[in-house]
Amino acid sequence: MKMLGIKIIKVIAVFSVLIFSILMLKTISQYTSFDKNIGFLAFKQQVVGNPYWMTFFYIHIFSITLCLLAGLTQFSNRFLAENRDLHKIIGKIYIYNILIINVPACFVLGLFSNGGLIGITGFLIQDVLWAYFTVAAVLSIKKGNIIRHSNYMMLSYAVTTTAITFRIIKNFLYNETQHDYQLFYGLNVWAALLINLCIAYVMIRKNTGLPGKINGRKKNTKTEK
Repeated sequence: MKMLGIKIIKVIAVFSVLIFSILMLKTISQYTSFDKNIGFLAFKQQVVGNPYWMTFFYIHIFSITLCLLAGLTQFSNRFLAENRDLHKIIGKIYIYNILIINVPACFVLGLFSNGGLIGITGFLIQDVLWAYFTVAAVLSIKKGNIIRHSNYMMLSYAVTTTAITFRIIKNFLYNETQHDYQLFYGLNVWAALLINLCIAYVMIRKNTGLPGKINGRKKNTKTEK
């Protein structure tokens, strides 16, 4: 029953991320016109004239979907077992995309975030956690600790998908006639992060059988070659 529950959670997670990634692609496609008065940019008129901010914005939105789709592969143990070389390639794409492209870009974007100090702080902490979890995952696999690597990748992906959770909360709960946009935006940044980390915690707990165990036991790499 426990394994069945884990599989159900993984299937739901994969399909949810896949569906919302497709929806995000539709949203992102509007920015291919490079119009500075559409979508999210309509609320950022104070910075759209800054070429550095705009560059990082386009880098982020055009690369984040690749992170979302690449990260989906970690949910299938069968895929990982049967496609180790492909998993390594996809994993490197995911890691390089985050550490070289998105972490620096999101740091700059976070400094000019909506939501006031609450939103800025939330985005910067997300960025730090994103980098930390991803680097920890890389260091873990280099040491041969597969369980720890998997757990940190789960946490990294939890931060990656905060963009999806953020939009779900906004679409279902935000009412412009009842809520202050800046306050709601800032609180939503934190809510998305905390919700995703809690979900990752539950999945890690179910996978390891121990409450919140991140480190895991180092597997014998000699038998896996």
